[in-house]
Amino acid sequence: MQTKKVLVIDDEYIVRVSCQRVLETDGHNVFMSSNVMEGLKLIEDEGFDVVLTDLIMPGMDGFELLKLVKERWPSLKVVVMTGYGTMEEVDKSLELGADGFIKKPFLPEELLTAVATAGNN
Repeated sequence: MQTKKVLVIDDEYIVRVSCQRVLETDGHNVFMSSNVMEGLKLIEDEGFDVVLTDLIMPGMDGFELLKLVKERWPSLKVVVMTGYGTMEEVDKSLELGADGFIKKPFLPEELLTAVATAGNN
């Protein structure tokens, strides 16, 4: 297993902590942010292998984050998480360069697979 540095951006505390627990148990180094602006600062300051981001958040949303990340850090892998998961969201995420998409609620195995797959693309 390859250890990755992962940033989780989600406005819901329980989602951030749940992702952190699953990923750290698997050996990954996890950072968390409750909003896109803070997440962008962390990306700039820390550098990451994979970013997990929610789509629907107050202020700047996951689509805007995805677009910015792919413009500034094209090799950074981004996995989109959402509780809604319409085909339009999936398509738009992929068009903007998402490296993975998982629908909430997800199983720990689904999260680990999404991170592993994104990090190997």
